[in-house]
Amino acid sequence: MTDGVTTRPVEVELKYRIRDLVAGERYLVIGGIGGFAAAGQMKTAQIEDRYLDTADRALARAGFAARLRQSKRGTIVSVKSTGVRAGHGIPQRREELEGPADRTLPPRDWPASDARSLILELCGDAPLVELATIRQLRRRRELRDGDTIVELSLDEVDVVVRSQVVDRFVELEIELKRGDEARLDGLAAALASDPALGQPEGSKLETALAAIQAFSASDRGRDGESGSSDRSTEGAESAETPAAAEAAAARSAGTVRSATRGAAARSAGQGAATPSAGTARSAARGASGKGSAGSDAPPSPEPASAATAEGADVLATKAPVPTGKSPGVTGDDHVAEAGRKVLRFHFARMLAREAGTRSGEDPEDLHAMRVATRRMRAAWRAFGDGFRSDRTRRYRNRLREVAARLGAVRDLDVLLEGADGYRADLPVAEQRALEPLLAAWRRYREDARVLLIHELDSPGYARFVEDFRVFVQTDGAAVLPVTPTRPHRIRDTAPSRIWTAYEQVRAYEPVLRWADVETLHDLRIAAKWLRYTLEFVREALGPEVTPLVARVTALQDHLGYMHDADVAAAMARTYLVEQGAGLSPAESAAIGRYLVSREREVARLRRTVGGSWRGVAGIGFRRALGRAASAL
Repeated sequence: MTDGVTTRPVEVELKYRIRDLVAGERYLVIGGIGGFAAAGQMKTAQIEDRYLDTADRALARAGFAARLRQSKRGTIVSVKSTGVRAGHGIPQRREELEGPADRTLPPRDWPASDARSLILELCGDAPLVELATIRQLRRRRELRDGDTIVELSLDEVDVVVRSQVVDRFVELEIELKRGDEARLDGLAAALASDPALGQPEGSKLETALAAIQAFSASDRGRDGESGSSDRSTEGAESAETPAAAEAAAARSAGTVRSATRGAAARSAGQGAATPSAGTARSAARGASGKGSAGSDAPPSPEPASAATAEGADVLATKAPVPTGKSPGVTGDDHVAEAGRKVLRFHFARMLAREAGTRSGEDPEDLHAMRVATRRMRAAWRAFGDGFRSDRTRRYRNRLREVAARLGAVRDLDVLLEGADGYRADLPVAEQRALEPLLAAWRRYREDARVLLIHELDSPGYARFVEDFRVFVQTDGAAVLPVTPTRPHRIRDTAPSRIWTAYEQVRAYEPVLRWADVETLHDLRIAAKWLRYTLEFVREALGPEVTPLVARVTALQDHLGYMHDADVAAAMARTYLVEQGAGLSPAESAAIGRYLVSREREVARLRRTVGGSWRGVAGIGFRRALGRAASAL
């Protein structure tokens, strides 16, 4: 609804803190209350909110809080006034603005909206940092009294720090959606006598910040470390440029190291050596391409030492690797120097996301860091023959190790996100019956994360970063000498590389109709290499290559979804075999239904691969590819 004094929309709601969940659930099933009758069916959703502000709390000082929420509509930014806390049973009125957003971009690059305008007005170009992450299981239903409609929601709230739940609470909210605000008084009177409903001690954000501060203090006490009193404000920017992110990495590296060294030390010797964790690592290897060294790494980390801290200190104090908005490869570039441009570009992106990956507060940081390492490994494949292999082998080997560690965590993130999406609309009982499986996967993820942090804290990684920093910024370093008549420029060599990569994709055409999942996964890898080969020289090829990349990406994504569903089915099956004896009948049945749903999804995606395949294998694609290559 809209405030009569200002032009900003105003949210009007009653808020209660639930002392007894069962008592709170009554309000989801009763026929009516306070003159309002239930209308429609109860709906359930899993919600993740990330609260943002500048490092100096510009929004909070102006009396506002900003929240990014991921939903089926995409990412939405909400800016709400904090205002004065309402008394028990008194409707709370807050200004609220919403608009589309993208958490990978700074607010200035978001689509225009009143919410974006207010953030830019109050924050300028200052980067936004994450204050808190809140996950909610929201069950809601509408209540109606004539023309007045309210939405009653019961929110089971988890406050999350580095993938660990540090506080839980339940709130009942009744928000006026349309009609007479005075009708809320009748609802408040009807609820006043319920002893299970208490007054919130603060907003969800205030409660979360208090829990995070308490957790940070106790965590420092356990680790014997000192640092900022509020670690939640020192994570990676949620909306940033690579340069801004690396600046944040330098500012926050000390606090992040304290947290990760403590986690590594506490978990030393535990590792991830369970059969199901091994399955997860196999999935990570599959997603990274055959030949990954993820399974060759030691199963148990050693405690982080002072030497590892010194290595991280060196990283934090170095200047960012300079880079532009793209690698800037031209047709006249020497193959090796074009590769160096690509490596430098993605190395800068990797470093920009390291602080956020260490903190673990935003999974997108880990995702982006993994993508950067993948692109660098692909660049070695595309341009590596321009360098001396004896001088660059150590870089390729270390990247493989880092990519495997990042991939093991990211693959489990994808697995958990998919499972959360599957259960979002299920009945509450079914959602809870799936929890043993998801809890096990979260443990595997934490084991994989310990190994990742151990790798990032290692002296070997610190040496790699510094050596590679020099390599990507030194023209001519480790370049293999060539004679003037040997093809060595991008315009001379890229066409044959592109067609070779395309041949690898088209080779699957005779077997596509009966290909099994493993064969289709190999096709996905071939499509990925074709995409990377095109993307690396996109600027030299010209604008005609953009729709070609989009078609290859569509095929890769289709096969990626199939692979994710196949991995989820395999891991659910393994869990039932290993842990089935300890599950209740309801839990076994729910996990079995999830397994069947993933197998059906695999079958559906196998049947429908033809559409995205024709987009790449057709004569139109080949002709456009030929025209793009001929532009060189």
